[in-house]
Amino acid sequence: MDLILIPGFWLDGDSWSCVTAPLERAGHRVHVLTLPGLESRDADRRGITLQHHVDAVVATVDRCAEKVVLVGHSGGGAIAYAVADARPDRVARVVYVDSAPLPDGRPINDDLPVVDGEIPLPDWSEFTEGDLRDLDEAGREAFRAQALPQPTGVAYDKQVLRDECRHDVPATVVCCQFSSDVVRGWLAEGHPMAAELARIREVDLIDLPTGHWPQFTKPTELADAVLRAVERDRLRG
Repeated sequence: MDLILIPGFWLDGDSWSCVTAPLERAGHRVHVLTLPGLESRDADRRGITLQHHVDAVVATVDRCAEKVVLVGHSGGGAIAYAVADARPDRVARVVYVDSAPLPDGRPINDDLPVVDGEIPLPDWSEFTEGDLRDLDEAGREAFRAQALPQPTGVAYDKQVLRDECRHDVPATVVCCQFSSDVVRGWLAEGHPMAAELARIREVDLIDLPTGHWPQFTKPTELADAVLRAVERDRLRG
């Protein structure tokens, strides 16, 4: 199966480097994306919008001969959901890694501070203990060394969704900072954080207790979670 890995904010395709090998060994075709404006520190990020990122992923979907699985980390989950909206008949499943589907009309995060027209990785003090769980000092240094400024438009633009068929695309949430029990509680209570997830007809939850960047802190376990999600679709197929 074609697996399309979508990075979260401040990251390029190399952020998946410790996750891809187990997926490929399992026989999957892995497409690791570096989204527009994240090609290098010197890339021109002016004018890069959320739609540019969605379009880049859609283009990859369209190049695949069969249905795909989208794997979106953090803000990449919002992009994956928009792609499922654009191509609901081509997406077999969306795997949300410490993420969730973003509703229509909402930005991914318009609270992030803009510096010189772009959004640099904030100081660690701006993150919660839950975000940074298992990310030791060496891991933080490595992350910051490879982090790239995020295009402002991607964080601040509002999500645009058009096709209700997106709710027919199965979803798997890899629960890192918040356990599957917490997420089930949100779904039962109608919590705003799970409002869009509640509209999806088939949702699976997989626990992977760690911080917000499991591709760095628990890459083997993350790969296993993705494979578990994909196996459901292989058996269905």
